[in-house]
Amino acid sequence: MNRFIAFTAAIALSLCATAQAATGAARARLDTFATGLHSLTGKFAQTLTDAAGNAGKTSSGTLALEAPRQFRWDTVTPYKQTIVADGSRVWLYDPDLEQVTVRVQSTEEAHSPLTVLTDLKQMDRDFKVVEQGEHDGLNWLRLTSTGKDPQFDYADLGFDANGLARMTFRDQLGATTDIRFSGWQRNASIPPATFNFVPPKGADVIGDAPVITTQPLKN
Repeated sequence: MNRFIAFTAAIALSLCATAQAATGAARARLDTFATGLHSLTGKFAQTLTDAAGNAGKTSSGTLALEAPRQFRWDTVTPYKQTIVADGSRVWLYDPDLEQVTVRVQSTEEAHSPLTVLTDLKQMDRDFKVVEQGEHDGLNWLRLTSTGKDPQFDYADLGFDANGLARMTFRDQLGATTDIRFSGWQRNASIPPATFNFVPPKGADVIGDAPVITTQPLKN
């Protein structure tokens, strides 16, 4: 699964699974976490394990998002990388390579659960949600795409009393990504510049021609 899809899946699922008709402890915690949510900031730690069971290094950083379509994901360690969705384009900046990759955001949404951010009813059409019980101190839901060309086999969301604590998903190549969240700040005021990205001088820009978004999108 490419990095754009992995990230948009994580964000979309963490915000917007409320439209599905699952029931149980995990669903109740999801409802409490997501109801009335329009912006979110926090921290993450992410580990990718390949199909052979070999785990890579854990990366960590910060994230910010604002419904319906803006987010920022900053990896800080062990390398630096920034992903920004400004409502029009999704930008990925790799400082080590001095390279920026940019894609039309609607293209990414067409192939990931990010579309539910702008249409909550789509969750009913796109996912089957099943309670997975309690383990590792969390209550779990499993989301399985009902689309013809899913980008991942399943995504498991783990909730504690404070909301979404962990997410794991397996892509179609058998690799598993485990993301642990902490330090959530709900409905915080996020500066609009957070979701604006200007390629650094000298960086190679690859992909779609940029579109500059000067105002943040609002609900």
